[in-house]
Amino acid sequence: MSFRVGIGYDVHKLKTGFDLSLGGIVVPHNKGTIGHSDGDVLIHAIIDALLGAANLNDIGTHFPDTDIKYKGIDSKVLLQETTRLIHKKRYSIINIDSTICLQTPKIKEYIPAMRIQLANTLQIKEEQISVKATTTERLGFAGREEGVSAYAIVLLNSV
Repeated sequence: MSFRVGIGYDVHKLKTGFDLSLGGIVVPHNKGTIGHSDGDVLIHAIIDALLGAANLNDIGTHFPDTDIKYKGIDSKVLLQETTRLIHKKRYSIINIDSTICLQTPKIKEYIPAMRIQLANTLQIKEEQISVKATTTERLGFAGREEGVSAYAIVLLNSV
């Protein structure tokens, strides 16, 4: 067996009139993420962590924001393609640990739905996915509600 660890990070600006996509679901809020795709920072951080662990570069290499075919795309589609890529390299997901950083809204009640959505998209068990949330105590861009960020770390195993 061979284990591989990867870490991912993503950030998107928040603006009124956009959906707040987090972990594959839309969270009700007066602001949403601006991005080339749907701006799902959690999924983007997970994608980068998976690609890093498998030594497959980064999200921008596979899904460049200069390519029109990814404009407005559902990030779950990108996550499914990333899963296909790591499986092609003969890796499986052991676990994912992630943290979303935003001041508002409070998302604790949405985390179970995110875990279900992510597990279904990745074709793994919910127990393999941890999603946490934190504020930044009103500090920085997240604290001023200008943006949202997410961190993810993954453990892969060769099959």
